[in-house]
Amino acid sequence: MARMTRNVRAAPTAEHRRLEEERERLLRWKHWGPYLSERAWGTVREDYSANGDAWAHFPHDHARSRAYRWNEDGLGGICDRHQILCLAVAVWNERDPILKERAFGLTGPEGNHGEDVKEIYYYEDATPTSSYLRYLYRYPQRPFPYEALVAAARDRGLSEGEADLPDLGAFDGDRYFDVVVEYAKRSPSDILMVITVVNRGPEAAPIHVLPHLWFRNTWSWTEPPGPVPEIRAMETDAGHVMLRAAHPEHGAHHLYIEGSPELLFTNNETNRERLYGVPSRTPYVKDAFNHRVVHGDEARVNAERRGTKAASWHRFEVPAGGSRRILLRLAPEPVECPFDGADELLEARRREADEYYLAVQGPALSDDRRAIQRQAAAGLFWTMQFYHYDVDTWLRGDAHAPPPERLSGRNAHWRHVSVADVVSMPDAWEYPWFAAWDLAFHAVALASLDIDLAKAQLKMMVKEWYQHPNGQLPAYEWEFSDLNPPVHAWATYQIYKIERKQRGEGDRVFLERVFHKLLINFAWWVNKRDAEGHNVFEGGFLGLDNISLFDRSERLAPGMRLEQADATAWMAMYCLDLMRIALELALDNSAYEDLASKFFEHFLRIAHALHHTADGRLPLWSEEDGFYFDILIAGGKPRHVKIRSAVGLIPLCAVHVITPEIYGKLANFRRRTEWFLRRNPALAESITVRPDGRQVLSAVPPGRLERVLAHLFDEDKFLSPFGPRSLSKEHAAAPVSLGLEPCDAQYTVGYEPGESITRMKGGNSNWRGPIWFPLGYLLYRSLLRLDHGFGDVLTIPSLGGHGPRTLRDGAHEIARRLIAIFERDREGRRPVYGEHPLFQRDPGFRDRLFFFEYFHGDTGAGLGASHQTGWTALVGDLILRTERHDHPRS
Repeated sequence: MARMTRNVRAAPTAEHRRLEEERERLLRWKHWGPYLSERAWGTVREDYSANGDAWAHFPHDHARSRAYRWNEDGLGGICDRHQILCLAVAVWNERDPILKERAFGLTGPEGNHGEDVKEIYYYEDATPTSSYLRYLYRYPQRPFPYEALVAAARDRGLSEGEADLPDLGAFDGDRYFDVVVEYAKRSPSDILMVITVVNRGPEAAPIHVLPHLWFRNTWSWTEPPGPVPEIRAMETDAGHVMLRAAHPEHGAHHLYIEGSPELLFTNNETNRERLYGVPSRTPYVKDAFNHRVVHGDEARVNAERRGTKAASWHRFEVPAGGSRRILLRLAPEPVECPFDGADELLEARRREADEYYLAVQGPALSDDRRAIQRQAAAGLFWTMQFYHYDVDTWLRGDAHAPPPERLSGRNAHWRHVSVADVVSMPDAWEYPWFAAWDLAFHAVALASLDIDLAKAQLKMMVKEWYQHPNGQLPAYEWEFSDLNPPVHAWATYQIYKIERKQRGEGDRVFLERVFHKLLINFAWWVNKRDAEGHNVFEGGFLGLDNISLFDRSERLAPGMRLEQADATAWMAMYCLDLMRIALELALDNSAYEDLASKFFEHFLRIAHALHHTADGRLPLWSEEDGFYFDILIAGGKPRHVKIRSAVGLIPLCAVHVITPEIYGKLANFRRRTEWFLRRNPALAESITVRPDGRQVLSAVPPGRLERVLAHLFDEDKFLSPFGPRSLSKEHAAAPVSLGLEPCDAQYTVGYEPGESITRMKGGNSNWRGPIWFPLGYLLYRSLLRLDHGFGDVLTIPSLGGHGPRTLRDGAHEIARRLIAIFERDREGRRPVYGEHPLFQRDPGFRDRLFFFEYFHGDTGAGLGASHQTGWTALVGDLILRTERHDHPRS
């Protein structure tokens, strides 16, 4: 315990001390957090249809009336890590047809580019322990254009952009409210909630604000129902009211609300009468507050002032430019003077958040980069979500038997998955579920902010209640059996190194634990995806949605097979990442030297297979083009699919440098590798031994490396002003067409710098030209490793009129261009917001950022999911890394 105390006291800021208290299990600071999704309707978990149409089975119109089975949603909300009790805000402007309790958006079939949230909200600030959180919801004073948004998307084609709230005039004349929700923790479960409503418009306007407290419905899914909790109004002193929320298994909480607002009570139960025309289980149902506030129906709420869902009702006429504030406090124990010191607490937590981020960022960052990094971090923490899914229960159904088709439908082979965790999500609205390879990048982005959280996320994904018994990792909820790139070994080792730098030593138990589970995953890949045993892989989808001529997640026509350059390169990278983990572990345990040797040899075989074939077949490398391509085998005839895309850049990521220090310490590994190379001299082309003893293992060997880098750094091909494109711009003038004989079809791929013009693999996923942060980030990190190996002998072509540059220069140029997507340029514009006048010129919009899914290949404008902070939060990591490069600390 003495060591724990010293660690806590040595922490540089109050937030770091809280992180140490959490780490040492002294206090559970992370028990409460922003774990409430923006959307729970339309998800796979809530889909109990026969045909798997999740969007249609549970649409937005049902969300206010139908109790969720698996998780809850709300605006600016928090909950405990088991999501037993939830707290969020709802608003009404006296003009909308419904009370706004959750974010609205278009379903996949409705949007002209797939699912699309149609709200303006920002995750403005957050600390790792949620000791301070700030969320902004921007609420129009005009009627919210629900129907107009759907109609606009229906009228627009794939070649047109989406219609959003500003396009429909929702914010014209500044007629909107800013609803700011802040949370400040007094202790892990004692939380101050401050709601501030600001009228940005030119005249006074009415608004109704309803902070909600409710229990997730955990009792309705069995017969007889499970134990039912209760929220009840309690008699309190003048100046505030109080609710007591008691759960038979989880104890009680008390919510204090300043003032004397009207209290509303109902039950978190489905309105069966509205949805199905049959009597509801109770007279008071989920949508009661909507009926009471919007329609004035007093009979809908429980006059006995008790239920499983409660709200306080605040009605304001806010003057032009004025504001109103509501104070609430959620506490585990009764409090005599609940709001004493509230302002001081709020200011203290804001100040501590500033101190925490200053310690993370260092003193040298520009104000603009400081703000970008902090908002990216806030988005990462706000999109940590409670994720609950028991596949076997879901397939079999609960109180009522589902259609029999479900038992052989989606995720039927993943019955072992039974999880209820707080998980890093790509997005809390469009993707409110984990995605395996996204999560690996999230963990890397989190590592500089909260190393223990980053480690926990990676450990969780390889646990037996996620990983399939056969070794596969689940891709994402829509189809667990889809394939995501195997980047988890890379992420694990990155995080190990980051912790070693932060704390002076790495967590070898963490490294070893994840390594053992990834060995099983690696074996699954080799056994399932190397069809002919030639070390050429057929991964399928691999996350690059529209990168090829056809949907790689679907089976090809009979007689056709696709050998993939990216799948093969990912496996080469996987070998190297497992090898370097094994080398690290072998420093303490020589048994790991054998595994390091195994992956060393396997890497060389895969790297060789990229360029050579034993039987004279076509290799993935094209000597004519100086690039890597997939190979389509149709009717027994192989041919390159000559699309210059990210597929051919992934081999650059398979690189590692074995230092002479490591090589000299591991005698068994050294003897084995030297014996292997004597026996297999043809495989040695992927190893370069430098004069100082460094061994550079690169899937793209010298000679070919320069040619691939020439493609990457050509601004008329891959390198845009804002980072690497996913498809070479040369395909704008020269699309690739290919006729496929077995199905007698013609396929064409051209450069698409913006939104996808095909519905392949969903409507808003596009790897045919736009910039994707994970690709740019991986190339940045790989170039630094190549520089470590070849930096004194290898340069890249001219950049921006300058002469040849080092690989390190090239890496930092890529980072600079990626960061520039979000930075103000010389004219004060942020490329991320394209040509949109409101977001470029209005002071209330231009400095608040959305972290999009991907970015226009020529302009850097944000596209796809607008709040996908997940992997796009890598911009924050790039800012911190380039700051250390430009301003190294002593």
